[in-house]
Amino acid sequence: MTDERWSDDLAPAGVEVRSVEQLTGGFANTAWRVTLADSQTVVVKSSRGAPDDLYAIEAAGLRVLRDLGGLRTPAVVAVGAESLTLEALTSGTPDTTEFWEAAGRAVAELHGKTSPLHGWDRDGWLGLLPQENPWHEDGHHFFATHRILRYLREPKVRQTLDLEDLVGLERICGRLGELVPAAPAVLTHGDLWKSNIISTTTGEPVFIDPAVSWTWAEVDLSMAYCTGGVPEPFFAAYHEIRPPEPGWRHRLQLLNLRELLSVLAHFGPTGDYAVRVRDVVKRFS
Repeated sequence: MTDERWSDDLAPAGVEVRSVEQLTGGFANTAWRVTLADSQTVVVKSSRGAPDDLYAIEAAGLRVLRDLGGLRTPAVVAVGAESLTLEALTSGTPDTTEFWEAAGRAVAELHGKTSPLHGWDRDGWLGLLPQENPWHEDGHHFFATHRILRYLREPKVRQTLDLEDLVGLERICGRLGELVPAAPAVLTHGDLWKSNIISTTTGEPVFIDPAVSWTWAEVDLSMAYCTGGVPEPFFAAYHEIRPPEPGWRHRLQLLNLRELLSVLAHFGPTGDYAVRVRDVVKRFS
């Protein structure tokens, strides 16, 4: 997680700040719960030196998930060059079956929005690195090229993985049509791990920090499943609305390559991520 000092220039222009409390959670931004002089409470997230359009793209993603996808997302209060101000909600996630079933049903409804093309109308960001979103009719080509192979150009990935790993990843991309069944492009959150599903004070699931695009529904499920913490009631409720294709759990490890490679691209040889990439290569190439 980034660790930056608060400065009042991060708050929306023209407002007076009464108090600030730093929050925990993300690795790409520092976040604060900020009480304004009028007693309104907001959340401000910031990363000094962030790409110019990082927060404008995130704000647009939150709006499209709400307006088109039907998800509950925090209201956007203000967008700045180095900060994003959002409606303040609870920062926790209720550990109840009812909450996770509601979250699963909400994502299933989101995935009911389809597109004839994979991609988005502009490139975005996953963390602090670009998410490539050019339009393409072929989902296998799109995922291989813009969700796996694009990371093999990143310096920290090339420093961490060896030639055999890279060749294995390229081999998987060449076989992707055999490994993943054809599926429509749906509206996806794009960064759907447990910490990006929070709650209103009344227990309604709220979805934050998106990296939206039109792509396979199982890409969202892979992150929810493989990063841990999202319990079985989420998937059971999701599949009541969208029944799974055979072999879906097996494929999720493969589709999670995007997230594993993104972590390596940001941080290099950290944790067991390189080992997990090699395990996927061994199983699927």
